[in-house]
Amino acid sequence: MNRNIMINLVCLLVLTSAGCSHMKGNVGHMSRYSFADPEPDWIRNGEPFEYEGVLWHPQDSFDMLLDQEVILIGEYQGIEYFVDKIDVKPYNRLYTKFGRNKFRIYLKER
Repeated sequence: MNRNIMINLVCLLVLTSAGCSHMKGNVGHMSRYSFADPEPDWIRNGEPFEYEGVLWHPQDSFDMLLDQEVILIGEYQGIEYFVDKIDVKPYNRLYTKFGRNKFRIYLKER
C-alpha cells in the first residue's frame, strides 16, 4: 500500500510540474504602448491638438487604464493618442499615455 501511495505522489508531482512549464511568464501583461517621461512641453502647457477637425485640450485629470482597454487612433508630434475601447463616435474623450496605466484626458473644445 505504501508503494501505491508513493507512485501516486510522484505522478502528481510530475503532472503538476509539467503543467507549470507551459506558463510563458508575463505574456499579455506587458505594456504595449510606450510613453514620454516627462510629457512634452506642448502637453504641459495645455496646448490642444486637432483630431477630425476638432481641437482637443489636455485636462489636469487622468484615467487609470490598461493598454488592452484603449485603441491607438493617431499620433501628434510623436505622441500617440488613444480612445477607450468602449467609447463610440463621436468620442467623448481622447487620451495620451504619460505613465504606467496613466492616460491623460483630452476633451473637445466647446
